[in-house]
Parts: sequence; C-alpha cells; structure tokens
Amino acid sequence: MKKIAKVLLSRIVIVGVLILLQAAFLVVAIWRLSEEFVYLQPILIVLSGLCAVWVISKDDNPAYKIPWILIVMALPIFGGLFYVFFGNNKVPRALRGRVSEVYDKTKDELIANRVVTEEIESMSRHTAKQSLYISNNSFYPVYKNTETCYLSPGERMFEKLVEELEKAQHFIFMEYFIVQAGVMWDTVLEILERKAAQGVDVRMLYDDVGSLVTLPSGYYKELRQKGIKCYAFNKFRPRLQMQMNNRDHRKITVIDGYVGFTGGINLADEYINGYEKHGHWKDASIMLKGEAVWNLTVMFLQFWQYETKKGEEFSQFRPERYMPAPCESDGYVQPYADSPMDDEIVGEQVYLNIINNATEYVYINTPYLIVDNEVVTALNLAAKSGIDVRIVTPHVPDKWYVHMVTRSYYKQLLEAGVKIYEYTPGFIHSKTFVADDKVAVVGTTNLDFRSLYLHFECGVWMYRSKAVLQLKKDFLQTLECCEQMTMKKYNAIPLYKRMFAAVLRVFSPLM
Repeated sequence: MKKIAKVLLSRIVIVGVLILLQAAFLVVAIWRLSEEFVYLQPILIVLSGLCAVWVISKDDNPAYKIPWILIVMALPIFGGLFYVFFGNNKVPRALRGRVSEVYDKTKDELIANRVVTEEIESMSRHTAKQSLYISNNSFYPVYKNTETCYLSPGERMFEKLVEELEKAQHFIFMEYFIVQAGVMWDTVLEILERKAAQGVDVRMLYDDVGSLVTLPSGYYKELRQKGIKCYAFNKFRPRLQMQMNNRDHRKITVIDGYVGFTGGINLADEYINGYEKHGHWKDASIMLKGEAVWNLTVMFLQFWQYETKKGEEFSQFRPERYMPAPCESDGYVQPYADSPMDDEIVGEQVYLNIINNATEYVYINTPYLIVDNEVVTALNLAAKSGIDVRIVTPHVPDKWYVHMVTRSYYKQLLEAGVKIYEYTPGFIHSKTFVADDKVAVVGTTNLDFRSLYLHFECGVWMYRSKAVLQLKKDFLQTLECCEQMTMKKYNAIPLYKRMFAAVLRVFSPLM
C-alpha cells in the first residue's frame, strides 16, 4: 500500500492528473457549447476546415502536417480548436523572447577563425561547407588546438568524468536532461559538494521534465544548500501549454574552461550499467581538451543567463585562462548547439550533410529511427549510389511503441540497400555518425521528431580527429554482437503489428 500511495502521490501523477482534467474540461466545454448553441457547430466545422487549409499551406515539415490534417478532418467539431490550442510546434513567445535575448547578447563571444576554415577548405571543399554551415547557422565556430577522446560505453565516460572533476580548481559547469540518485550521481554530487566547499564555482542545470520522475520537486534548493548553484530549466507546471515540449536535452560538463564532455550519457545509473533496465546499455560520449571547449562553455552560460536573468563576463571562463599548457591540434573540432527557436534544423542538416557527402561509408548509431522523408531519401540515395550505409538500433526497446515505429522504416531502407542491425545485448542510446574515416559527430540529437524539431540539443562535429577512428573501431566491434535485419526477418513480423506500426508512424511527429 505504501508503494501504491507513493506512486499516486508522486509529482508526475499529480501533474498528469491536473493536465488531463484541464484537457477533459476543454473537451466537455466545447461539446456542451456546441449542443447548447447549435449554430456553433457549423462555425466550428468551418474553423476546422480553415485550420486544415492553414496546416497545408504552412511551411512545416509534411510529416508534421499529415497527422494534424487527419485529426482536424476526423473531428470536425473539435479538431480545429485542438489545433489552435496544441498544433503550434513553435516555441512559445515567452520562452522564445527570453532565450533569444540572451543569444543576441552573447553571440559576439563566438568569433570564427578564418585561418582554420581556410585550412579545412584547402583539404576538402565539401567538408569545409559542412563546417561553414554550422558556423553560419548555429554560430559556433570550428577550432584546432583541441584533443578528442571517444568514450563508450558509459562506464568509460563516468571514469574519465570523475577523474577530471577531481582536478577542478576554478569552476565546474554541468547541464543534464536526467539526474537520478544512485552510484553515478551520488559520486558526482560528493565531488561537487566538496569542490564547492573549497571555493570552486560549481553550477548545475537540469531539465525539469527530464528529471520529473527521478528528482523530487524543488531539488535545486537542496543543491543550493550544499553550496552548488543550481536551476531547473523550463519548470514543468500543470498547465496545457506547448512550452512544456521544449526541453533541454543537452548533456554538458565543462571543467576550468578547457575540459569538456558531451554525448548521450545522463547522470543516472542505467547509463553506466549500474543496474539492468533494458539489457546492456550502450552509450557514447566525447571528451574534449582545448580551445573547442569554449563553445560548450558559451552554451552553458547562455542558459545560465536565461535562468538567472543576470549578465556575466564570459571572458573569465575562456580556456586559455586556466589551461596549464596549449593542447596539441587533434584535427578540427566544432561543438554546436541546435535550438527549436528558429526555422533551422541544424541537428538534422548536420546529419544530412554527412550522408550526402560520404564517398565510401556512413555508420550510424541511434536509439530511435523515426525520421522525415528527407533523411530517408538521403539514406536510400547513398546506399543506391554504392555507399556502405549501416545503422545500429536497439533490440531491447525502452518504449515499445517507439520501437515499433523504428522498425516500420526498415522495409524501405533495406530495399534500397541500407544495412540495419539491432544491438542484441540490450538498448543502444548512442547518437553518433562517422563517415569515410574523416568526419564524425557525437552528440545528444536522436533521429526522431522531438529531438530534431522541439528540443534544445548539442553535438560535436569532427574532421580528421583521433576520435573519428576511435568511433569507427567501436562501431565495427559493436556489430559483432548485433543481429543483422533482413527482408525475411522484417516480413516475419506479424501483419497486425506492421499495420499498427504504420498507424503509429503517421502520428509519430506528435509523440
């Protein structure tokens, strides 16, 4: 009974019930009004028709339009109002205004080094265009004088993270989607608390929705009492509002300005296989040392200013200020961020650039494969052009319905020659691309609509860095414990499951 009471009184259940009650009230109110005032029904039907026309004419991704058109036309009385309330996938004005203001005030902190760009251009114009796209549209420049180290699985990242945190002397910045008590977070927290007591400037951001079921409400107050400056990003409130969709899905650690981590790994024990949640958890991270860490520092400080509403002198956190010695150049490194506040889907375009410019192979790790027509077309065209395209997805799902939608894409990809593998030991959470032994990305962006269009994300683009071949080696080793999917195996999936997956796929942009 205590366990049941604990669940029923948990924050997520209480908030969920309140939101459902609001949604139910909205439906009942519309229904009663349409019955009480019969003349409203034709008006609501006309509104639904106008909404359908509006959806069709909007400059949105067609995959996002289709489910809304179906909803609006299937529910002519309610559909139009549903779209008015919930159909706008743009960041709400309040959130957009505050974050944009911070971006505008801090973008001058990111100054591109033309010499570095010209060096890349002298080696490969196609690759230089990829880097320039990131610089021009996310405003994060490319660097040399940076060492890279690919870390997979999560246990390796955790070991390195603890090692580097212990060395911190001046400041530690951490920003994560999920934080949960356990071996990983308790170990990190002990270090942060100790460092804060020693006078190190320790700051923490966590996403309120990402940590909704893993942290108690107001957890940031507990951390403040330990000397850790902390905020919960975009606090979750029991209100029907689209702002709740725009989550901070980034995972960033910056130590003394010249050591940085990012990738798919959150601060919870399943990411380091502290316990078995969905079989063996395969994840990936990248550790940077050197000038390129500055981009991660700016990302963190931008969100910090958004939460604190206070300006800050960024220059005091620059890499060269505390770096004991210049780092040797390890290729070219470009950490970048992607924001839902503009019409530029940087995360997807970075992936598309890698696929479209590959000449030999593209190897992809992704926990979800729920993509738009542009990505499917690019993958199919690459495979049909003789490029070795391989994708690893989970065999053990974390969400059964998402896994069904992922598998619904197998048929058209397999028919085009794309090789698909499922990670049989469990769940693969890595978000990585590597191509031609030269270019790679390690980041937080999943191949799904929520990650590509709604979340704040980040990644690290690399050219001729050590981590590129480290990633490739790890990918090929991972294939040894994967099951390759074939058309025969796909056709063996029961027809009713494939039909249900097809329905889910239509509405996947709204999941």
